[in-house]
Amino acid sequence: MTTQTFTDTERRLTLAALMIVFLLSALDQTVVSTAMPRIIAELNGLTLYAWVTTAYLLSSTVMVPIWGKLGDIYGRKPVLLSGIAVFLTGSWLSGLSGEFGPLLGMSGMVQLIVFRALQGVGGGALFTTAFAIIADLYPPRERGRFAGIFGSVFGLASVLGPPIGGYFTDHGTVQIGAHVVAGWRWVFYVNLPLSLLSLFMILVKMPPLQHRRSGTVDYVGALLLVAAFVPLLLVLSLGGHNFAWSSPQSLGLFAFAAAALVVFLLVEQRVSNPILPLRLFRNRVFTIANLASFLVSMAFLGEITFLPLYLQLGLGVPATTSGLAMLPLMAGLIVTSTLAGQMVSRIGRYKPFMIAGGVLLLVGIWLLSRVTVHTTLPDLCWRMAIVGLGLGPGQSLFNVASQNAVEVRDIGVATSTGQFFRQIGATMGVAMFGALLTHRLAHEGQGLDLGALQGLALRATATGAARHADPGLALALTHAITGVFTAGLVVVAAALAMILMIPELPLRGRQPVQPVLEKEPA
Repeated sequence: MTTQTFTDTERRLTLAALMIVFLLSALDQTVVSTAMPRIIAELNGLTLYAWVTTAYLLSSTVMVPIWGKLGDIYGRKPVLLSGIAVFLTGSWLSGLSGEFGPLLGMSGMVQLIVFRALQGVGGGALFTTAFAIIADLYPPRERGRFAGIFGSVFGLASVLGPPIGGYFTDHGTVQIGAHVVAGWRWVFYVNLPLSLLSLFMILVKMPPLQHRRSGTVDYVGALLLVAAFVPLLLVLSLGGHNFAWSSPQSLGLFAFAAAALVVFLLVEQRVSNPILPLRLFRNRVFTIANLASFLVSMAFLGEITFLPLYLQLGLGVPATTSGLAMLPLMAGLIVTSTLAGQMVSRIGRYKPFMIAGGVLLLVGIWLLSRVTVHTTLPDLCWRMAIVGLGLGPGQSLFNVASQNAVEVRDIGVATSTGQFFRQIGATMGVAMFGALLTHRLAHEGQGLDLGALQGLALRATATGAARHADPGLALALTHAITGVFTAGLVVVAAALAMILMIPELPLRGRQPVQPVLEKEPA
């Protein structure tokens, strides 16, 4: 916490504004997916569709630690306002992509990719700054319940996002005079009122938070961070289907990323105010909690990303129904995220709930690995609910443990580093499990790579009809995806081992820390 004192009204209004920001960021990650087939059709961008997601992922991920460090230096409020403003601008321009034909020689699809990258620059500030502000307002023991609520908001956005995107895409087309605004554009425009509302509440109602330290921005470190992780994320996102893993493009990107990372680590050891203080990794709680979070995110996204393929092409479930089939998972996540946060604030311990979540997740992934081509939708849903129950505690408690273990001056960079590790883990999970899925499909005698499977699913979504794959494809895909779930078991088991190794520190309450912080110089 800061040395400032806040009224209950200031805390409540700030939390309300932060929840809007959090909902805004979480919705953007889910609402676009259902609109993609229509966007591809209208902008003639089938060959570029992966870049719409990749552009946002690249820019938002590499900006997370940079925004976190800027918040520690200049304060959370101006950083959050800047992030929202950039995100709002990117959303507006994304909605306008291709509306008036080519722009500076760019087609509509290329415009969308560029503007999604801009949106991601702002989006990188939203999650990490919101959690850092909670750390400014509340001591660690009280953060659990609020972090749990925010985790529930993420789950709620995951539930509401696809139906909202589908509704606007199918029913949102309007005619203004002689001009027709396509329904999918409202998927981006829906961010505008929420962004403006959050801007107003933060600008007018949020108290100015004292920044932690003076110093200049580590611009060299920031550039090297971008140089190291943009190529890595690029090859992880596009390798295996846009170009082979063993191709010169993949190997060159891996080599460049490794070289830039080595230089980055050397520079960070020598600068006075590094973008990522390496001394934090000498803190066992911080290091092990982030490693566990990395592995959980790898398993989660690596498994969940390919479930719609199994549902649509393995079980012949319509695209709309496959989206609704994710509801039990998100419901379980919301329940345990909220309950774990409340219980942590009540008893002051976080590790038992982390362990319980890891065990439930391991059981849930094992149950998913037992599905067959004859598995019914209700049978799959209860298995997914258990996975959701296991994921819930990790939505907030890894962050609470890390923040509690570091010095107050490092809250921002510690929070952003945790988010950075989660996003890198998610990207690596999708890439690794996607490569495994493709390999197993080839072993099953199907000449389909991941891109071909996603193309089949996209066409099924675009036509709005269930696609009943031939029995050979359904059986091969089911065998391949259960192999992916089995590999996920290994990752979750490693995550559980990491959780067991996390030292549990007492969560500080409000009263014990106040006298100490008041003695610090301004």
